[in-house]
Amino acid sequence: MLAALGRPFLRLLGGMGRMACFTVRSFAAVPGTRRLPRRFLRAVFEQGTRCLPVILIVGIFTGLVLGLQGHYVLNRFGSESLLGALVSLSLVRELGPVLAALMLVGQAGSALAAELGIQRNSEQIAALETMGVSSEGYLVTPRLLAALIVFPMQTALFVLIGLYGGYLSGSAMLGLEPGVYWSAVEKAVEARDLTECFTKAATFGLMTIAMCAYQGFHAHLGAGTGARAVSAATTRAVVLSCVLVLALDDVITSFLLHR
Repeated sequence: MLAALGRPFLRLLGGMGRMACFTVRSFAAVPGTRRLPRRFLRAVFEQGTRCLPVILIVGIFTGLVLGLQGHYVLNRFGSESLLGALVSLSLVRELGPVLAALMLVGQAGSALAAELGIQRNSEQIAALETMGVSSEGYLVTPRLLAALIVFPMQTALFVLIGLYGGYLSGSAMLGLEPGVYWSAVEKAVEARDLTECFTKAATFGLMTIAMCAYQGFHAHLGAGTGARAVSAATTRAVVLSCVLVLALDDVITSFLLHR
């Protein structure tokens, strides 16, 4: 019975260790990575420009819903003037980093896992290693470096468009004075809130892209072969990345709130 209970836990620890080593090898390969600037810019385009529509759409609707629900709740207590504070702190501290990361995982992360899985199945990764090229450095390093920059930028854009959505709900639809809304936003958001927001965004970006790259890179070790292996690896990458985002959000929030 003890063996049956401990075996999944040991597998989990082993998987975490292998992923950590995979990520460290990818960063250690930075000096010898070929065409790093070019591949870095391509990764920025994949994670940034291609994901802009989903960030803008989800951000505006998140702000609209926050504005409507926040106004409904605050109106019951006669505190409509605090709507800007409610929307801004909700977006900056929690919803902005988390939802932006989930959207980027769903689009850029899944595409990365599928691409690497196909390259593994078609033996392109084995060909790189045969030629003496670091496969982690060539295929993964640019994506990890891009994630450290793109995820905070996308989160900032998500927060800004969400604030505007809250303004549309509170002021344009429900009659709250625009000056009252934006004044509450200005007074509520502090430097520590922005620090927490961008710390979460960079952490989510690094860990989720590393997870998606790891799952795609090792698609051949999972169940099935060919297209089924790629499909399974992509599914694992997205699901585990989403769980990782929520778990890290709890850890980072608990740590920063008690500083």
